[in-house]
Amino acid sequence: MPELPEVEALKDFLTEHLVGHEIVRVLPMAISVLKTYDPPLTAVEGREVTAVRRHGKFLDLQTAGGPHLITHLARAGWLHWKDRLPDGPPRPGKGPLALRVALETGEGFDLTEAGTQKRLAVYVVQDPQQVPGIARLGPDPLADDFDEPRLAALLKDERRQIKGALRDQSLIAGVGNAYSDEILHAAKMSPFKLAAKLTPQETSTLYEALRTTLTEAVDRSRGLAAGRLKAEKKSGLRVHGRTGEPCPVCGDTIREVSFSDSSLQYCPTCQTGGKPLADRRMSRLLK
Repeated sequence: MPELPEVEALKDFLTEHLVGHEIVRVLPMAISVLKTYDPPLTAVEGREVTAVRRHGKFLDLQTAGGPHLITHLARAGWLHWKDRLPDGPPRPGKGPLALRVALETGEGFDLTEAGTQKRLAVYVVQDPQQVPGIARLGPDPLADDFDEPRLAALLKDERRQIKGALRDQSLIAGVGNAYSDEILHAAKMSPFKLAAKLTPQETSTLYEALRTTLTEAVDRSRGLAAGRLKAEKKSGLRVHGRTGEPCPVCGDTIREVSFSDSSLQYCPTCQTGGKPLADRRMSRLLK
């Protein structure tokens, strides 16, 4: 799933390639992708893109005198830039193509989604706050006003595990499964630690890990073409998705805890005092 660093890089890439250009056609290829109907998709056609912004994991294309075209790539969605779009409309079918946006230059981009769970979302709205997911977003962790006291205030009443708290978009915007693993590894903190029980020193360490991990990921991604961002994300991860590999800090074997639709990775030596965490899925199988 694209998270804050990748969406930030996509925002920068699209700012360079879209702003000042006219959207001449928007072609939906999967009806499930459209989450609004008024204004229609055609409301952005014939309009110049004036700005590209990021709200958490949402991409926002603002058009001159008109609505915003907003997308959330969800778990398996991606944006593919085309220096030259194919001639003629795409053929309908069961492929991954969900939506195509064409510019007056002949350039444009495709939104695609792999797999059977169709969660990629596109909205056309007059105000980004009309998108429910944007309206309930928490603060952006890379914003200038997101300081350590603000993080402490957000966590002080959170009676849940810190892993879940970091992933909650209404608490902190933009952090998902991968970067929450990376942040907790950098902070040397168990993903199962209760957020409300963090000491002031632990909160300070977590804040530093949060800002540093995300800033470094954004810096690695900045300037890359859209098609290279997935590979850059994977290459920069130290624990997430690396079950069974040695920890790059201490050499211990990276472990995994599996859930119904996701998993987390961590280093026992760095994060849990050498003790493996219970894998809920395996525990059920062994009963």
